[in-house]
Amino acid sequence: MLKVDHISFSYKEKTTINSISFKLEKGRNLAVIGESGCGKSTLLKLIYGLYDLNEGQIFWDEKEVLGPKYHLIPGMDFMKYLAQDFDLMPFITVAENVGKYLSNIYIDKKKERIAELLEIVEMTEYANIKAKNLSGGQMQRVALARVLALEPEVLLLDEPFSHIDNFRKNSLRRKLFGYLREKQITTIFATHDSSDVLSFADELLVLKEGEIIEEGNPKLIYDNPKSKYVASLFGDVNEIESNGKTEFIYPHQLTVVEKSDLKVEVVNTYFLGSHYLIEAAQGKKSIFFETENNLPIGTEVHLKKKP
Repeated sequence: MLKVDHISFSYKEKTTINSISFKLEKGRNLAVIGESGCGKSTLLKLIYGLYDLNEGQIFWDEKEVLGPKYHLIPGMDFMKYLAQDFDLMPFITVAENVGKYLSNIYIDKKKERIAELLEIVEMTEYANIKAKNLSGGQMQRVALARVLALEPEVLLLDEPFSHIDNFRKNSLRRKLFGYLREKQITTIFATHDSSDVLSFADELLVLKEGEIIEEGNPKLIYDNPKSKYVASLFGDVNEIESNGKTEFIYPHQLTVVEKSDLKVEVVNTYFLGSHYLIEAAQGKKSIFFETENNLPIGTEVHLKKKP
């Protein structure tokens, strides 16, 4: 089990992480989301041991995670951390980068392991290409393969799919998280992509200004956001007053009806393939909802939350 116990950290005088605590069981996937600058990347670096804590402690089972004051080379042997800069060696091949930390004693097993990892990240055909000739997305996939090479007990991923094309991203996510579950590798990943969270995370931390403001099951948090900030991390959201209460309602939760208290005028439409996202106005306030068919600009409709 990973145990993070009331940790705090500051860059100079600015507090970046403020008394964060949580536990994560072996083999579970934890997503960390929040606006840029909320402390996601710093939290991962602290868990890996790249910085010294101002307060608190971090343990993996009975092993305490310690920072540069205690280790000549920062970082913990049983963890792997994938930063946003990838840190590949540009003048050696993709296969050599992936196998960098693998033993040369059993060379056939090493080659098999490299081939397995390249298959997971869909980079088999680039095995003999030098890293300097890859695109940003290809480098990110190679970096993913390299951190998996030694099957770490804990894997820390900072925006692991940020450079990868959308057409390849879904397949890669399914392969990667399937592999992590199979190997029971405990994973924490920071992301801006709600698809990463809702499809693949077992647990979720929502950060704001270095503090946890929500934590728990991703679906429950998505279905019942406590603030517009939390809801907006999953996409467009409407803040609607109803019966004296404020509700945070996603566009797909609204439907067009004959009569309701919520009357709006269409000001823009966006085709999204399977449906249209409609931007409407209620006075000076914008309201977003979804329809199967397009609506002409200027159309007035009544909306209601789906049961």
